[in-house]
Amino acid sequence: MKNIIENSLLKSMSYTEYRNRITTLLSEGKVTGNEQSEALLHYTELNETRMNRLEKTIQIAEENAAKLNHLKKDYIWLVISEGWCGDSAQIVPVIHKMAEVSAHIDLKMVFRDENEELMNLFLTNGTRSVPKLIVLDKNTLEVLGDFGPRPQGAKQLILDYKAQHGMVDEKGKAELHMWYFHDKGLSIQQEIIDLMEKIN
Repeated sequence: MKNIIENSLLKSMSYTEYRNRITTLLSEGKVTGNEQSEALLHYTELNETRMNRLEKTIQIAEENAAKLNHLKKDYIWLVISEGWCGDSAQIVPVIHKMAEVSAHIDLKMVFRDENEELMNLFLTNGTRSVPKLIVLDKNTLEVLGDFGPRPQGAKQLILDYKAQHGMVDEKGKAELHMWYFHDKGLSIQQEIIDLMEKIN
């Protein structure tokens, strides 16, 4: 496992580099990952707008910022993501803002399809769902915990929708994004803070 993590870290990038890669590919009519399609291009365009808005509007609650600032150790937050993923667009900007407020957190981004071995270590019910935040001890690279691909409330909404409709269609996706909009990143913050408090 350690070798896989070390290799992924060698290929990792900053949040700004991650955003720039998505934007550059979009300008060429392409998306991140192994698959290219009109649908994925459309989702990526929507996600660019979402991420731009979230970067301006997301606030890290003062008490959360204080907790992140008072972590006892230094950590790497390694995030697996893709530009076309709607959940990533809602969650990754919040993770970025949280990492920014703490000198104890170094945020690194990797793309899922470029890091298959890493992704396969962090499957969700057998699926390669993103985003996935992996918390590493900065000195030893030991895996201390992970979060994702969705906060509990969003997970429940999708489970309920699937139970009712048999699948998640465009209406289901719209409901999910409305949930994120109303939540304002608070559930994501709380669940990650809870994880860090357990680890720390």
